[in-house]
This record gives sequence, structure tokens and C-alpha cells, in this order.
Amino acid sequence: MTKHHESDVAFIKALAELLRENDLTELEVMREYGDDDSLNVRVSRQLPAPAPVHYAAPTAPVAPAAPQAAAPAVSTDPAQDPGAVTSPMVGTAYLSAEPGAAAFVKVGDTVSEGQTLLIVEAMKTMNQIPSPRAGKVKRILVEDGAPVEFGAPLVILG
Repeated sequence: MTKHHESDVAFIKALAELLRENDLTELEVMREYGDDDSLNVRVSRQLPAPAPVHYAAPTAPVAPAAPQAAAPAVSTDPAQDPGAVTSPMVGTAYLSAEPGAAAFVKVGDTVSEGQTLLIVEAMKTMNQIPSPRAGKVKRILVEDGAPVEFGAPLVILG
């Protein structure tokens, strides 16, 4: 045990509190006391996975259908959709540039390649998520201010 034991424990507790208060998943610091006397600390936690969002399919009047060949299986996972635009990072998704401003895009909008679809904030940096191609916004899969994981589908383009 070092002579810094009590202050080190308080320091580690303060780091853990910072982690919790700021919704961080990991924090690493090195505290130097002098020659050959330092403390390396890494505090991490695992956030609970966001609850899955389920969307109801729109209902349409049913007309008698003619017999047809079996349709290919359709994946219900939005990440598997060929038009899915996924998050390049972990962060918080924002649909507009600032609170109260109009959304960058809405369902039905036609977008061009490179046009900003939304923003993902990571480590206090606002990262614009551009459209990888031109198309029509079929679905927006995140809510404003929602946490997103790396690779999570954000928008479906058609």
C-alpha cells in the first residue's frame, strides 16, 4: 500500500461518479506523484442496451389475391435493409441542428448524396451523418436525442 491510498480511493470514486453523471462508458487517467510514483486508473461500465423499438406495419384494404409463387423471405431487421444508413459511432442522435429547429430530413423527402441526414454527438462533437447516395427517405429509425450504437441503423433510403 502506498501513502496515497486514501486520496487514491477518493480519486477513483470521483472518476466513477464522473462516468455515471456524464453517461460515459470508460475513463482512463494517469496520476503522477513524482519519480517512479504514479497511479494508472481505468474505470469502465457497460450501459444497458436500448430497448428494441417495434413499428407496426401500415394496414391497407385487403383485396382477393390471385395465387402466386412464394415470395422470397423478407428480413424484418432494418440493419439488413439495403437502404439502411448506419451509425459510424456510438453517441446521441439528433434529427435537427439545434432544439426547436426543423429536422434535416423527414419521411418522404428526396435527398442527394452527401446531404446531412442527422447528427450523432460523440464526446461533445457534433458529427454530421451524410447520405451515402441519392434516394428517398423511407423510414427514420431513431428518435431525437436517442442513444445510438456503432452500426445501428438510423435511416432507410429507398
